[in-house]
Amino acid sequence: MARLAGVSRATVSYVLNNTDAVRISEPTRRRVREAARELGYVPHAAARSLRAGHSRIVLMPAPAVPVGPLYSRFINDLQWALGRLDYTVVQHGTVGLHGVEAARAWAELRPVAVLAPGSAIGAEGVAVLRRSGARAVVTLGPEAVEGAHALLMDHESVGHRAGAHLYARGRRRIGVVMPAERGLEPFSRPRLAGVRRALDGADGTVTELPLGYDEESAARLAARWRGLGLDGVFAYNDEYAMLLMRALQDEGVRIPEETAVVGADDLMLGRLLRPRLSTVHVDLPAGRDLADLVDRAVRDPAAAPERRPVLGATMVHRESS
Repeated sequence: MARLAGVSRATVSYVLNNTDAVRISEPTRRRVREAARELGYVPHAAARSLRAGHSRIVLMPAPAVPVGPLYSRFINDLQWALGRLDYTVVQHGTVGLHGVEAARAWAELRPVAVLAPGSAIGAEGVAVLRRSGARAVVTLGPEAVEGAHALLMDHESVGHRAGAHLYARGRRRIGVVMPAERGLEPFSRPRLAGVRRALDGADGTVTELPLGYDEESAARLAARWRGLGLDGVFAYNDEYAMLLMRALQDEGVRIPEETAVVGADDLMLGRLLRPRLSTVHVDLPAGRDLADLVDRAVRDPAAAPERRPVLGATMVHRESS
């Protein structure tokens, strides 16, 4: 490979191992990589880990709950950004495992970093991962976990924006969709609490509305809608909002005249509905910013854990409310 690229063996090693200690020009790096591709060279992950003292695996537990387009885009952006920093992202299925049991399963792969929902791991689980060689543990959730970096996701603010908007539009009897699918409670409960907070002390009521993500469940709810006496609804997210809107319209319920509807996530499909769907625009952290956090933590595992609020929420008013 060195002969084909016209460089020394040491230079080949520096380039293929992404060594920063030696300055190598970009044209030289390009020649080495082209030679590697031409010869079909594939790096040996185990050998690379032995040289570095750690792997380049960033482990992400596979979601145990349904994820929508917003979260999928975030994950794709994060994987791309970590790949640019020479990390390998591995999604690990641990359905049914929580806390220390889940941490032990993840630790078997010897990841250099783990990105996990805060609800899936506690302080003891973080300690297990640290002892196994993980240099960085980052949690995503409403609360920080001892020993881990934290992206604090305030889902209550999403519900608060929706509830305050509906109240300001004159709605006083507000329903809140609570998805029947298991595993969504860490998101739906704070959103419900946010709506309640928006109406706290006001002349309004909040009614929980269990709803499965299927047409039959939506049709059953819509059939008894007028009996509920609701004039506004926050439907958890845009997907549930679109499902419920169609069922309400099939029952002849006029939107927004009889019932105002608000979703969350600001999906493109919501803008294509008639009436166009009002929604709470949710800002997730940029994949590049989170990748940089992981990289800093890997390089300096003794640094104090960072606590970073994320998940900005902005109300977008359209015709459905």
